[in-house]
Amino acid sequence: MPIDAAQAVAAEPRTGELTWDHKDVILYHLGIGAGTPATGPDELRYTLETRLHVLPSFATVAGGGRAVSGGLGTPGIDVDLAAVLHGGQTVELHRPLPVRGTATGTSRVEAVLDKGKAAVIVHRSDVADADGPLWTSRSDIYVRGEGGFGGERGSTTRLDAPGTAPTWTADRPIKEDQALLYRLSGDWNPLHADPEFAKRAGFDRPILHGLCSYGITLKAVVDTALGGDVARVRAYTTRFAGVAFPGETLRVRMWRDTPGPGRVQVTVTAVERDEAPVLADTVVTHT
Repeated sequence: MPIDAAQAVAAEPRTGELTWDHKDVILYHLGIGAGTPATGPDELRYTLETRLHVLPSFATVAGGGRAVSGGLGTPGIDVDLAAVLHGGQTVELHRPLPVRGTATGTSRVEAVLDKGKAAVIVHRSDVADADGPLWTSRSDIYVRGEGGFGGERGSTTRLDAPGTAPTWTADRPIKEDQALLYRLSGDWNPLHADPEFAKRAGFDRPILHGLCSYGITLKAVVDTALGGDVARVRAYTTRFAGVAFPGETLRVRMWRDTPGPGRVQVTVTAVERDEAPVLADTVVTHT
């Protein structure tokens, strides 16, 4: 069995050093579409080192982008990358992310869930620097064809979209080369660049990284609902409900203070494919 759930959960946590600087932050921001218009003052806070603020979703790539690959390297897990999809992602911020940093990350597999036709690897990372905790992240890694091993199924919760009109709506075009640029932040899965590999995985062409859609969406929320202030974000969670392709347009719908104060509920769809779902069960918690 390619996945030994008991061995994966029992494995010792992995600890490693993460380092980043302004070049990594700017590259990430460009990878999620920042910089249009290039000289716009609202965009320069993402692209100019003298004005730089760090979008909290940068936590998913800091130190080399192990949000998904870290879980796949755990003892007891040996799977085909063509069967792997990112199922969900949560980042909890303990304080604003610095432009430059050296931190220690400790990661482990919290659970391996049996969804019948698939397994879901729940991977947790806790990151801290000399001043204390920085962030905690959780990734749900969906592996097709690896279920049916008799494990716990886990809970399934869905967040219904509000029955009212969105407070804000923002359309975000995805450039044709967006996935190629985003790969440079550390996720080298050929699913996002190699047409032949994408076909083997069941897609007619390479797909955009789920975490790229994740970053594009958070930027839209910060810019539209939070006055451009990245430090207001406290947590950000989503379920990847479908794929996006380079060249498409993401439509980001946002509802203020739903389902509670200090929260923005979000849905994301692909405009050109009849509003096909891309992100669902998405909430940004903020001050």
